[in-house]
Amino acid sequence: MAKKQETKKVTSQADPGDEHVETPVMETPKPERQEPTNRIINDWEIKDRTYILASGKQPLSYSFRSKNLFYFDEEKGYEREIQYAVNQSTPFVDEFKGQIRPGRIVFRNGAMFVPKEKVALQKFLSIYHPFAEKSWKEVKPVVAAATELEALDLQLDAMNAARSMDIDFIEAIMRTEIGSGISKMTSKELKRDALVFAKKNPKLFLSLMKDGNIHLRNLGIKAVEQGILTLSPDQRTVLWTSTNRKLINVPFEEHPYSALAAWFKTDEGMEVLQSVEKQLK
Repeated sequence: MAKKQETKKVTSQADPGDEHVETPVMETPKPERQEPTNRIINDWEIKDRTYILASGKQPLSYSFRSKNLFYFDEEKGYEREIQYAVNQSTPFVDEFKGQIRPGRIVFRNGAMFVPKEKVALQKFLSIYHPFAEKSWKEVKPVVAAATELEALDLQLDAMNAARSMDIDFIEAIMRTEIGSGISKMTSKELKRDALVFAKKNPKLFLSLMKDGNIHLRNLGIKAVEQGILTLSPDQRTVLWTSTNRKLINVPFEEHPYSALAAWFKTDEGMEVLQSVEKQLK
């Protein structure tokens, strides 16, 4: 059984001119790590970097352990002790030279800026520390911009589709979102709500648009609402209202309108569908 996480408070030694603040220091069992490849280390880009807490929280000050840690060195084949020291160019304790000046890992307001001159600290945070990419993550503007652009493109595709879509198809899609209340809405209200739906949830909107059964589901629902077809109280049987003739038995655990939409595609169901379409108002 894993040891319970222990959290204690210590008073950090602030830089000259800073106020002394109490910062929690996390002490947790060493998590499993996915070892970075040599390419990541060798192709290191010299630049300023900013790290933020993975939790998204922004406490006034938050500290992590910077010593008594270990990193598995694939080339040497064993674990090596690591520590952040401000006057050393490496995090490996066995490579330290002379007296060391221990450094601190302190996130202020949920972030920690590390200038390009402090390569050792950057690698300590990005590669070697066991909490790297778990308790904190590096802010990568290019990746964030690409993700945002992809989301905007998806949103634009969905809204363009909603704008050019036939009103009957819009009704079919919006019925999944609004339900039976859609029958009281005007065409302009439907188009407006479809655009709003496409903007808020473009992925779902486009998925529904590609659903081949959604139009048939909508026809089935309208037929029941207008009394052309009847759905039994237990929602297990669909009947032709005028003759009380049973059309289908709904399979167990299947949605009745999904079953009806699938049945409409059969030879018998297509004849009923044609009759339903003629009677719908």
